Amino acid sequence: MYDIVKMLHSYWAYLVLIMLVLATFNALIKFFGNKEFQAVDFRISLFALIVTHIQLLIGLLLYFTSPFGLKNIQNNGMGGLDPFSRLLAVEHPFVGILAVVLITMGYSKHKKKLTSKPKFKMLAIFYTLGLLLVLSRIPWTNWF
Repeated sequence: MYDIVKMLHSYWAYLVLIMLVLATFNALIKFFGNKEFQAVDFRISLFALIVTHIQLLIGLLLYFTSPFGLKNIQNNGMGGLDPFSRLLAVEHPFVGILAVVLITMGYSKHKKKLTSKPKFKMLAIFYTLGLLLVLSRIPWTNWF
């Protein structure tokens, strides 16, 4: 089961990155271009939100089934983790949760705005922060 969940988490991450980049750049370009908020903008931001939440659920399942997640902390303690183990067991999950929280906040805040400019502003700020956090904690050596 662990191998299937790990593979799913790894491949779903590509979709998450594509959608986050698309939603972030869509919001930034339309914010600075003073464009009107349309149904396609809503769908892009919603789909990015959905795929990040699914990734979080897969990641949490992986965290509790993987020998590199919670089991690693239980076996070695926090002080016994090397930098790569700490990335997988602590930093990657924590920053991933924080990124999903920011993306969710941005999506929620944009719905309360009545005009296009503030809608795009909320999406641009929070989705950009979420994207940067996700990019900062990807275990790149495992990915390539």
